[in-house]
This record gives sequence, C-alpha cells and structure tokens, in this order.
Amino acid sequence: MSFYSQVGEVAIGSRLRQLSETLTEGAADIYELYDVPADPRWFPVLYVLSKQEQATITEIAQHIGHSHPSVSQIVKKMNAKGLAEIEKSSQDARISVVTLSEEGKRILPNFEQQCADVAQATQMLLAEARHNLWSAIEETEFLLTDRSLLERVRSVRKNRESSAVKIVEYRPEHQADFARLNYEWIDRYFEREEADRQSLDQPEEKILDSGGCILMAQVNNSMVGTCALLKVSNDVYELAKMAVTDSVKGKGIGFLLGTAILSKAQELGARTVFLESNTVLEPAIGLYQKLGFRKVIRAPSPYKRCNIQMEIDIL
Repeated sequence: MSFYSQVGEVAIGSRLRQLSETLTEGAADIYELYDVPADPRWFPVLYVLSKQEQATITEIAQHIGHSHPSVSQIVKKMNAKGLAEIEKSSQDARISVVTLSEEGKRILPNFEQQCADVAQATQMLLAEARHNLWSAIEETEFLLTDRSLLERVRSVRKNRESSAVKIVEYRPEHQADFARLNYEWIDRYFEREEADRQSLDQPEEKILDSGGCILMAQVNNSMVGTCALLKVSNDVYELAKMAVTDSVKGKGIGFLLGTAILSKAQELGARTVFLESNTVLEPAIGLYQKLGFRKVIRAPSPYKRCNIQMEIDIL
C-alpha cells in the first residue's frame, strides 16, 4: 500500500505536488523534442508573449495569476537565454515592457506546434481516465476560492471542539464558577456594580427563585462558560450573565449557550427575550446578532455600562 493510500485526503497538497512533478518530469525532454530552448517553468509567460506583441510584467502577472516578482524573475531568465527583451516604457520609466526577441519569434512555430500536440496528448490521457482531472481541478479551484481550505479546517476543528462541550443545568456547587466566569469580563472592561454582586453572589435568590434559569458550559470537568435567563414577566425574559472564559473562546461555545438558553426560554413560555450589553464587546454583539437579536430601545437599564439593548421574539 502506498503512502498516499495509507494517509488519505489529508495529504492532498503533497499528492498534487507529486502528480505535478510526474507530469513535468518529461517536460524538458518535450521542449527539446520540439527544439524550443526554454525552461518548462517559463511556459505561462512564453505563451502570453506568443499571443501578443508586448506586455508589461504587471499585465503578464495579472493574466497568469503569478506574483509580480515571480514573473520578473522568469522574464530576466528568458532575457538571459536570448528569448525576450526588456525595455522601459516610454510613458513611465518605472514600467518594464517585455517583447519576444528575434530568437524568441524564431522558435514560435515550434512552440505553437508543441502546444497543439501536448494539448491533444493530454486530452487523450484525460479520456482514458474515469474522472476528468481537468474539470475536477477547475471545480476544486472554484470551491477553494469561495471558501479556503484554512476556513474549512477551522470549521471542522470548531465542530469537533464544540462536540466536547456539555451544556448542563446550574447546581449550587457551580456558584463559584458562575461568579468567576462573569467577573473575568466585567473586571477587564468595566467596574463591578452592585447588581453584579447580587446576581453573581446569590444566583439562587436573584435568578432561580423568581423563575429564571442558569446554564453552564462544561468541557471535561471544567466549567468554561455560562448564561442566565431572568424572568421579567410571564412571557418576557432577559438573557444575562453570558460569559465564556478566554482559553476556549472561538470554539462556538457562546453560540451553543445562546441556542440552549433560547430553547429554555421557549420551554418556559417566553414570547420575548431581551438583553442589555455594551458595544465595546464586539464579539458578543456579533453573537447576539447571529442568534437573531435586533437592536431596540427599552426602559433605562440599571447597569451604568449598558449602551445597547437587543431583543428577539420567540415563536
């Protein structure tokens, strides 16, 4: 069993590089076969210059999707080989204009015939395969343009890490964690207020006994997040005391807590859930918007730090 059969798709980049090396191994021999004294790696630049009389390095780079320094290096090597000429633009001395030299023009018929034969041979190769590699490459490039492999890996990682999170109901032994998680962000951005101390030091009396609830996010044996639901009236609740510790931020735990607390609100008969926050907490505001909250104006908040109120209708 080959290495790539063993490791599978995780080695897609390495396998594509190996395939590229396999395809280009004989490229130098093909160029020699057609008496084209060029390095196969120059092909994109040579091809562009074969189709137009002149082009700037920037134009070539944009056309073939290479960097400006990469094209500049290729052009210099083609110039040293006697295939290309480089001149400064008559309109702007900072711009280099590239043309084929007389030798470059001389080999064009051979180069064009080489391209035609290689295209035909490649078409025959693809026809022999069950899957059309060229179409697959185009499709894969499009998909990666829409969403990079890095973004896809981050998503998989986030889903995996989120699956390790347990959302559990608050118990009296969670009080210290409930307070710690909230004081972390309060102390970082604001000052503790009396309302904070009452809710965080006496959650049973201030939140649970009046019909609210508290959820805790647990990873292994550690409490890493929390969120509370305060009952305001029979069908109105306040989402409050949402906190996720820094070490696990970015893993989707806030969204899991928010989704769970809104489900709990629905179970309790809530028609409206509102919250009070501060716009300096940009990630939190983004999370609330993702959960479906919208900005509203309600009665003045008891918290000095509050400068935004949001709510969501529970259907």
